[in-house]
Amino acid sequence: MKVLFDTNVLLDVMLDREPFANTEAQLFSRAEAGEITGFLYATTVTTIHYLATKIVGADQAQLEVGKLFKLFEIAPLNRVILEDATKFNFSDLEDAVLYEAARHVGAHAIVTRGGSRWLQASGSTCLFPLRIGQNAQCAQGNFQINMSYKP
Repeated sequence: MKVLFDTNVLLDVMLDREPFANTEAQLFSRAEAGEITGFLYATTVTTIHYLATKIVGADQAQLEVGKLFKLFEIAPLNRVILEDATKFNFSDLEDAVLYEAARHVGAHAIVTRGGSRWLQASGSTCLFPLRIGQNAQCAQGNFQINMSYKP
């Protein structure tokens, strides 16, 4: 199963932001174990590098980005993805571009805390607009993701 992680989800785990980090870290562990193929959006890498440089310095930031490259594949960003994103019914172009990047790599799920607008815009049942107290499921073949954030 291919899963694209939104930038804020990655930041939750890296910064140990409660109450989200533990649940999201479970999915990262599944990527590390090879149970799922994790993807990051191309701009997530530059955002993480920028923020890490400010917090821990350039050398450590480079090491952290290197760890991301070992754990995740990168969903591309190009003209086709940008043009296709403008055709969707998203109120936010950034969300549409993320969705389209996921679609182009064949992702079965997007893990995000973006809210219900994802499901409404995409029509997919395998997007995760995760919020406190919400349960989410996505099945693909014999693989199923079950997630629940608890306050």
